[in-house]
Amino acid sequence: MAKAIKNDLIKIVEEVTKQLIDFIGVKAEIEVKHVKDQDLVNVDIKADEEAGLIIGKKGETINAIQLIINASVRTKMGEWHRVYVNVADFREKEVTRLQELAQQTVQRAKDTGLPQNLYNLTPSQRRTIHIFLADEKDIVTESTGEGKDRYLIVKIK
Repeated sequence: MAKAIKNDLIKIVEEVTKQLIDFIGVKAEIEVKHVKDQDLVNVDIKADEEAGLIIGKKGETINAIQLIINASVRTKMGEWHRVYVNVADFREKEVTRLQELAQQTVQRAKDTGLPQNLYNLTPSQRRTIHIFLADEKDIVTESTGEGKDRYLIVKIK
């Protein structure tokens, strides 16, 4: 990515993020960095006691913030750039939690011999579990259903 484009991208991401945080009404530090090897812009929001407010119920607010920033960047720059928003290591903790859920579900499937359904997961949460379990030789995962009724099935091959 050319240096001028990278600088414009970072500036836009910083401005939009600051506007959103101000709109929410919290005091927070915002750190924006381009991660060259992953070709993404990382936004780290430090909000101490108010981190939960920015994360929201089941990560809904942080996901909405990320979506708005991505859409704003696309509109202002005329092309897609990946922006990843994190607050209080929420994303890392979420991946760990989902991996633990996947392991428990696999164990339940092995113990019972029955397919195990996981409901109320976002598309990215289902994807995380699919990827995490992809190397399991005796387990298969699939998503079924439509829209909000879509769910993940973990079963033995």
